[in-house]
Formats: sequence, C-alpha cells, structure tokens
Amino acid sequence: MNSGQIRRSSFAEKDKEKMDKAKIEKIQKILTPSIPNSSKKCKLTLPDGEEIELPVLIGKAGPPMIDIRNLYSLSGYFTFDPGFTCTGSCVSEITFIDGEKGELLYRGYKIQDLANNCDFVDICYLLLYGALPSEKDKIKFDETMKNEMLVHEQLISFYKGFQSGAHPMAIMVGVVGALSAFFHNDVDVKDAIQREIAAIRIVAKIPMIAAIAYRTAMGLPIVYPKKGLSYTENFLYMMFADPMDPDYKVDKFLAEVLDKILILHADHEQNASTATVRIAGSSIANPFACIAAGIASLWGPAHGGANEAVLDMLDQIGSVDNISACVEKAKDKNSNFRLMGFGHRVYKNYDPRAEIMKDLCHDVFNYLNIEDNMYLNVGMALEKIALSDKYFIDRKLYPNVDYYSGIVLDAIGIPKSMFTVIFALARSIGWIVQWREMMSESSIKIGRPRQLYVGHTQREITKIEERVDSYEQLSDLEPKSKKGFNIHKP
Repeated sequence: MNSGQIRRSSFAEKDKEKMDKAKIEKIQKILTPSIPNSSKKCKLTLPDGEEIELPVLIGKAGPPMIDIRNLYSLSGYFTFDPGFTCTGSCVSEITFIDGEKGELLYRGYKIQDLANNCDFVDICYLLLYGALPSEKDKIKFDETMKNEMLVHEQLISFYKGFQSGAHPMAIMVGVVGALSAFFHNDVDVKDAIQREIAAIRIVAKIPMIAAIAYRTAMGLPIVYPKKGLSYTENFLYMMFADPMDPDYKVDKFLAEVLDKILILHADHEQNASTATVRIAGSSIANPFACIAAGIASLWGPAHGGANEAVLDMLDQIGSVDNISACVEKAKDKNSNFRLMGFGHRVYKNYDPRAEIMKDLCHDVFNYLNIEDNMYLNVGMALEKIALSDKYFIDRKLYPNVDYYSGIVLDAIGIPKSMFTVIFALARSIGWIVQWREMMSESSIKIGRPRQLYVGHTQREITKIEERVDSYEQLSDLEPKSKKGFNIHKP
C-alpha cells in the first residue's frame, strides 16, 4: 500500500460533504435543552422591606430552582455561593443525579442497568445521540471511532519534550491541548457537523493519547491500536503490549472490568471538571483546549485523584488492627488524618456506582485468585465500621465510587499514576457531550461569576523611596554564593 492509499482521517473533505447536515442538525436540535416556562413565582423581601418576585423553574426531576437572572436589575443585589453549591448554571438533558435516593441516570437510563447490559461504546453513542444504538448503528459508530483512533505522527513527537518520569496527567493536559493546533481551522463550533466530528475525534483519540502518556513516562516504545480490538481492549493493548511479543493478548475479562469502570465514570452532571469545560467553551474556545482544561481540573486530589488518595490512606492505616484508632483521628478536628472515599457533594445516600464497583472488586479478586490483599481487607473492614458509626451516619458519609475503584485498578495492574488518566479517558465523552450541548444552544453566555470584594477600596500611590519594606522574607530566597561553577535548574 502506498502513502496515497492511507486515510489520514475518516473525516476527509469528501466524507464531510456526504454527511447529512440536516439530519445531524435535527439530532442536535432535539438534544438541545430549553429553559422551561415558569408558572410559579416566589417573593424575596429585601432589607429595606421592598419585595420582588422571582420566577421558579421546575425541571422534569430534581429540586425546583429560583431564576435569579434578573435579580440585580430588580434589586441591586447579587447572590453569594462559593463552590456553586446551590446554583444551577445550565439546563441539561444528559445526566441526572438524585443524591437523596442515590440514583444516577444517563439519558434516563439507570447506571446499574447500563453497567450490566452495555459496553462503553454503547454509552458513548447514548450520550452523543440520546438513544442506545441498534446493531447496525453500533457497527458503523465503532468503525468510525476506530478510524479516528490514530493520532498525528507530529503529535507523537510532542511527547519527546516531556521529562522522563513526568506524571501522565501532566502529559495529558499538554498533549490534548496541543490537539487544538492540529484541528483548529477545521473546527467551526457554530457548525453542527464540525461539532459532531470534534466530539468523535476527542473520544476516539484519548485512548492512544493516554497510553502514550504512560509509555512516555515509563520510557517505553509506542504501540499502535488494532482494528480487531474493542475500544477498551485497544487502550490496554497500547498501554501494556510488549513490542517484542507479537502474540501478546489482552485479557478479555479484565478488559470488560475496565470497560465497566469507564461506564461508571462517563458523566456526572455539573462537577468541577465538567463546569470547567463549559466555562472554557463559553468563550467559544477550541473544543480540544476545553477538554484539556477539564483534564487539568480533574487532576486534583479532591476530584479525579481521589481514588489514588484512598490507596494512600489505606497504606497509612496499614492493618485492620489500626482502623478504630484511625476512625477516631478522622473525627478529631485537630487531626490531619482524613478518611478518603467517604461522602460526596451530591450523594446523601450510598453512591450507586460504589455498589457496582464493590461487586466488581470481588469479581476481580476471585478471577485473579487473590485471597489476601491489604487494600481489600482494610477497605472492607473500614467501610463496615464507618457505616455503623453514628458520626458517619449522621453526616451521611457513605463510600463513593472512588473508595473501591482504586483497589480494583491496583489489582488488575494499573499503576497509581494512571488512575486519574483512566478517569479522564472515561469522562472525555461526558465533557465533549456537555460542551456540544452548550454549543448547540441558540444563545451562549460567557461564564462570568461575580465576587464579594473585601479588599482596599481606594489608595494613594507613594513614591518608591517613601515606601516601607514589606517583603523582607524574600531575602531568604536569594541564592547563596558558592565557590566553583553552579547554575540554577530552570
């Protein structure tokens, strides 16, 4: 085969012309949510006794919301809500969480039913198009995804600029952001077809980008995907295959386990990283740059890095015998010890994903014939003690999905540094669908939160010779002179 026969992308110009723009626009229009009309109002009494009326918005599920879009013009007041704990930033039809009941729905389907009856490609199709695929739809969609899985060779060269041993998430942020340089002129976010192509590209290419991030950090050669493997099998193949072993096979059972983990993490309403993607996208930024922003947000230990923190906590506990003492430390406000993997901003009941993950954990340990594992032994004993402790019951601190996911990933051989990368791999479909939903709206408002300013109001500038030294401690940062040659590491 000569170079002229190799397809650079499944979305060459001639293919774009064949795409049914009217059909794609129709699908995206159907999936674009609208703000419901308000039939109720509430009254707000201001400090001066004036009353104003605000509309009440009622969705198909979840608590009603007070519409405060005109609050400032009506009252001269803003609202104060750090962390957006009580603030709705958008309307959406993608994912719904009932935190009180412990329910999670993707496009109306319960997460338990999806995890037990579908694979990750089904979920990608569902989130993108609003329905589960038919057999014919799935074959076509899967083929399209595989055709887009390869990344540009020049992008692969980008990995060489990272220091050996760099954290894979640092590499992910840089490389996914760099995709915008390869697909910039090709992406008109106002065009339905271009949004469609961008969505498929990001989900299709993330497995190879993630696998190369790991192999770069390990100093291993790159392995390319195979069309005969599934989405998740390809990721594991590109991550673990030995290029000197042509007979390397991906363990089918463990691939199914990881596939289920991807399903559980595909989307989760307006969490920190999803909100980051939406705010970045509200400036009409390149979608690949928006996803890179989401990856950066996910990296934090309070978000995507939580399962890694759970294993660190279990290492710190070390033994079942130490659990009671550690639980008491966790209750002590003066102690730095915290129980990781318990509680959730939204769930005030058992996280439904955690129940699935716990069952998955036992299945994996049985399959691998692991009879004695410190993480599992301490983890299960800690959960039992915490769930019977009044302190945790009163505060509704139940195990979340991160509690057992790290134990499962560790058992199947995924290194800790890759835990959050796999989370990003799973969440890429949720991020890009949330982005596409927002970009399909007729009017897009740029994200612009307000602040409660408590700083200086007005100050006079003094001449520099009259100013008081206020940063004497900076002198400690001055380099001390040494004999011989020396240079500071940049």
